[in-house]
Amino acid sequence: MPFIEESDLLELHKDIDKAQIINERLLDQIKYKNKELKKSKIQRNIFAGITTLFLIGGLAFTSFTAGISSSGGFDRNNTDLVVTSIDSLEAVRTRMDNLKQQNDELSLVKEFYLAKEFLQKEKIYSVQVKSFVDNNVTLASEALTNTLFVKTNPFYSYSLGNFETLKEAQSFRKQLVDIGFEDAFVASYKDGKRVQIEDPY
Repeated sequence: MPFIEESDLLELHKDIDKAQIINERLLDQIKYKNKELKKSKIQRNIFAGITTLFLIGGLAFTSFTAGISSSGGFDRNNTDLVVTSIDSLEAVRTRMDNLKQQNDELSLVKEFYLAKEFLQKEKIYSVQVKSFVDNNVTLASEALTNTLFVKTNPFYSYSLGNFETLKEAQSFRKQLVDIGFEDAFVASYKDGKRVQIEDPY
C-alpha cells in the first residue's frame, strides 16, 4: 500500500474543503434558478389569465357593438368594426404564440436542472477518458448533461456518457477504446463523486 506524507494529506483535505465549497455554491445557483423558474411560471400564468380576460372582454365588446350597430344605434359601417376585431385577434394570437414559445424554453431549462439533480442523487456509470492536474482545461460546458468533470484528488477527471447500468458503460468504453482512447475506463459516480473504478469487461 502506498505511503502518503502528512503534507500531501493536508493538501488533500484542503482540496476536499474547496470542492465542498464549490458544491455548495452550485447548489445555491440551482436553488436560485429554481426560484426564477417558479417566478417566471407565476408571471406567465398571470399574463395568460389577463390575456384571456382581455380576449373575452374584446369579444363581448365586439358582439355588443355589433348588436347595437345592426339595430341602428350607431351610424357606423360594419366592415370597419369587423376589420378592427380581426386585427386585435391576430395581435392576441401572436402574443399567445410568443408565450407558448417562452413556456417551451422554460420547460427545457427546468428539465435540464431536474436531470442534473437526478444524476447527482443516483448511482451512474461513466467512462473516464482523461485526467488533468490543473483545472484550467475547458473541454466542455457544464451545461452538457452527458459529460462529467470531477475532482478526484489530486486530479481533475473528464468522463463521457451517463449510464444507468454497468453493461452500457462497458459497451461505450469498448467503442472509445476502438477509436483510440486506449486508457479509458469505467467508473461509478454518486452525488457528483466517484465511488469506484469498475471492471472494464
